[in-house]
Amino acid sequence: MVVDDEPDVRYSVKCALEYYSDYDVICVESGSSCYELLKNNEIPDLIILDIMMPGMSGWMITDRLRENSSWKDIPVVFLTARWDKFAEKLGRKLGTDYIKKPFDIEDLKKRIDKILKKSNSESL
Repeated sequence: MVVDDEPDVRYSVKCALEYYSDYDVICVESGSSCYELLKNNEIPDLIILDIMMPGMSGWMITDRLRENSSWKDIPVVFLTARWDKFAEKLGRKLGTDYIKKPFDIEDLKKRIDKILKKSNSESL
C-alpha cells in the first residue's frame, strides 16, 4: 500500500512496482483512507508511507498501526521529503526503512524485495 498525498508519487511507485515485479499496489491519498482500508480488513504486506500529509501524518498512522495487534507487524517504509536528522532517526526507529525523496525506483524496489523476503521467511 502506498500512502501519499502527492498523486505523482502514488502513480510512479504503483506503476514501477507493478511493472518490475508481481506486486499488487493499492494507493491512497491520506492517512484516514489508509486507516479505513485497514479497519475494513484490507491488510497489506507492506506500507510505503509519507510523513507530511494533511490531516493524519505518517507518524499518526504509525501510532495507530502499533496500537492494533492485527496491524502492528506490517512493515512500514517511510518515503518522505523530510531530510532532517530528527525525522530520519525517528523514522528508522518506528519504521522498517526510511527513504528520502526524490528516490530511485530501483533502490525502492530492492529495499521492498528485501523487506518482504525477510518478512515472509519469518512467518514460515
